[in-house]
Amino acid sequence: MTEPLNRILVGDALATLQRLAPGSVDMCLTSPPYFRLRDYDDAGQLGLEPHVDDWATAVRDIAREVHRVLVPTGTLWLNLGDTYAMHPRQGAPAKGLLLAPERVARLLQEDGWILRNKIVWAKPNPMPSSVRDRLTAAHEVIYLFAKQSHYHFDLSAIRAPHTSPTSKRRRAASRHPPRRQDWRGPNANRTNGLSALQREGRAGHPLGKNPGDVWTIPTAPGTGSHHAAFPRALAERCILAGAPAARCRTCHAPWTSPVRRLGHSAVRLALQPQCTHTGIPEPGVVLDPFIGSGTTAVVAEGLDRNWIGIELNPIYAREATQRIHGTRAA
Repeated sequence: MTEPLNRILVGDALATLQRLAPGSVDMCLTSPPYFRLRDYDDAGQLGLEPHVDDWATAVRDIAREVHRVLVPTGTLWLNLGDTYAMHPRQGAPAKGLLLAPERVARLLQEDGWILRNKIVWAKPNPMPSSVRDRLTAAHEVIYLFAKQSHYHFDLSAIRAPHTSPTSKRRRAASRHPPRRQDWRGPNANRTNGLSALQREGRAGHPLGKNPGDVWTIPTAPGTGSHHAAFPRALAERCILAGAPAARCRTCHAPWTSPVRRLGHSAVRLALQPQCTHTGIPEPGVVLDPFIGSGTTAVVAEGLDRNWIGIELNPIYAREATQRIHGTRAA
């Protein structure tokens, strides 16, 4: 199937994904229907399975097709929310948290996906709740999965401003020998780089700090008939990091922007190919198999990326298409 760029395909996500060409997409950003939280009034919809494990298996099947259509350096950004069991037959004691996202993550790990991050989307304006015997749920997760250990991830595109002031004087080297850090396990992060920056009087990387895995982003109101849209700011951060601005037209290898250090400053150089093919590059491609209100497409176009959307509900697909066209005309 020829890549159907920049349009929404109406149909079942799994069946439609099976028609896409292998190795054609750079990243997938999607939020499948959560387990038994919404009824989209479609007999074939995901999310109304009787047991949470049935739902997790269905998401796994989608992820397997995503794995096939991703380029080798591609990533899957999977936004999932949790819910509580109404009856033990759903997978947990009544009122018990189902750990639905964790069940999906374990299945994808079994399939060979590399889970690189569990990003916490913290909501400063969560949905009000009348529950009195637990805390309000104010976060969701975004799992970052990679097909292989070397993958495209543009950290410089999403760095955040430093909050710590930069010292005007270099810190003098200590006259005491450094203490051994025997308390650190073999998987612990090292602080050598941070210590060197502090000695030079720098707060951190000159392009900004790593934003970390807790993103505080307000929820956004739904558009049209769809009421479960994620905010543009969330999609923008994922796409900037995961979808290359350009890629090779022949092998789809991402073009990258090397960072050149200039003393205590740094600049990003022009995009450069990572393969030996010649010719003009093309924009990277973002896939969303559950495109809903069209946020992924709107943000992808705003960032000059190509996109492919899939939507089961024709009403949502039509409204999302109208929204995308309206954004283009604005």
